[in-house]
Amino acid sequence: MSTLYDVIRRPLITEKGLAVKETEGTMVFDVAPGASKTEVKQAVEALFKVKVQNVRTANVLGKERRRGKFSGYKPDWKKAYVRLKDGEKMPEYLSNY
Repeated sequence: MSTLYDVIRRPLITEKGLAVKETEGTMVFDVAPGASKTEVKQAVEALFKVKVQNVRTANVLGKERRRGKFSGYKPDWKKAYVRLKDGEKMPEYLSNY
């Protein structure tokens, strides 16, 4: 991957993601499909200046979408659960929700 923003596309701010953040100290990101766990760990540590304990990834299949009689599929994507080490402060982008 060429830049940090190619690896980490955006944070996923959902009810499940916020619940995991509060209880486990874990952040959820939409990442590039070709990104490895090591690349995600290095990108998060560089962007947010925190220490990462571990990274879990999941490939998500795109859902079927219909518009009238035409149907298609949304693209497949990958998400990463990034757990911070104990004592690390969560970045501000999730604190306001």
